[in-house]
Amino acid sequence: MMKLSTSQIQRLSDKILNQWKTQNLITFKVDEKVVLQTIKDVITENVKQEDELDRDVRVMLDKIADEHGEGFQKGKMFNMLKQKMAKERKIIL
Repeated sequence: MMKLSTSQIQRLSDKILNQWKTQNLITFKVDEKVVLQTIKDVITENVKQEDELDRDVRVMLDKIADEHGEGFQKGKMFNMLKQKMAKERKIIL
């Protein structure tokens, strides 16, 4: 499940681009629409990577929980394992 909707990604991308323009951080060598689309694509890909990471962490936690029985607390381990796996996969959270 994506954490951001398409419309949220659109608004975020617009805000990023407008901020870059306002602060004169960007000079366009291509059409502004191309830059905006690239920003949206990067955000969308990052959200998808994080969703995949979350699924993989849950699968791994289920396996660990099966091995360790009832006393295993998935909630506490989720963030630690997610951070470790994100670092290994070079995903910025």
